[in-house]
Amino acid sequence: MISYNNITLESFQTTWLPEHIHAAMLRLDKIHPEVSGNKWFKLKYNIAAAKANNNTGILTYGGAYSNHIAATALACKEAALPCTGIIRGEEHNGQLNHTLQTAENNGMKLVFVSREDYRNDKDGETVYPGYHVVPEGGHNALGAKGCEEILSIFPTTNYTHILCAVGTGTTLAGLINSAAPHQQIIGIPVLKGAQYLEKEVTDLLHPNNTTRWQLLYEHHGGGYAKKSPALIDFINTIYKETGIPTDIIYTGKLVMAFRDLVQQGYFPANSNILLIHSGGLQGNLSLPPGVLSF
Repeated sequence: MISYNNITLESFQTTWLPEHIHAAMLRLDKIHPEVSGNKWFKLKYNIAAAKANNNTGILTYGGAYSNHIAATALACKEAALPCTGIIRGEEHNGQLNHTLQTAENNGMKLVFVSREDYRNDKDGETVYPGYHVVPEGGHNALGAKGCEEILSIFPTTNYTHILCAVGTGTTLAGLINSAAPHQQIIGIPVLKGAQYLEKEVTDLLHPNNTTRWQLLYEHHGGGYAKKSPALIDFINTIYKETGIPTDIIYTGKLVMAFRDLVQQGYFPANSNILLIHSGGLQGNLSLPPGVLSF
């Protein structure tokens, strides 16, 4: 059962965090084991729209290791709504990885297409008439609308800065739309060469939005899903120091970027920083057993 009551707001301290800077983590990863982190917020109003419009089901897109695909399958199952996932890349000898097997087990019909076809045609309405289309990563206005609720789960107006990892920009847009006037929102893209995200985020913002926000592009760690021994060591150390598990694709890189910014003196004294744990822990399943300490 998806419940906001599972979410926690946890202050944390590390060896590199000075006393004059306070930090806390909003643990969206706790909301549900499979519809983890920001995924439910991006799906919530898309599923509601599909049911209100009597659509046949949900049609969405993603790669073979997509958290969004796995989350959509479970969310649609709980909503008693059929769903189809267009998966980037050919099926490998009928063998499904953990993410896709979970999605299929939860009732999602998987359709594999070549990377070229995936790039060239994401308009599924013609092939799947009557389906409500959710873009890759839940990137649409309804997805951003759901993410506007994230900052209202707990009182958060006391935070001066809010940081989140950025894949499609949907969550970041929701945070910007709902932030208090004095807050600064900082997005950490996990993709290399992702300057296009500026427009992707801007397109989802409310008209005349005046929230201060920026994207910091130099913390991707080599690109999407790229990992290094330094990142693995950092994730293990953060868990040892705080008890908070992070992942190699999103939140691990977010916290590492936060550390780098702290060490660069980016935040003024007495800053109160909120980090958004956007889930994605299932991405760690791609690592061999024992690499991570949790």
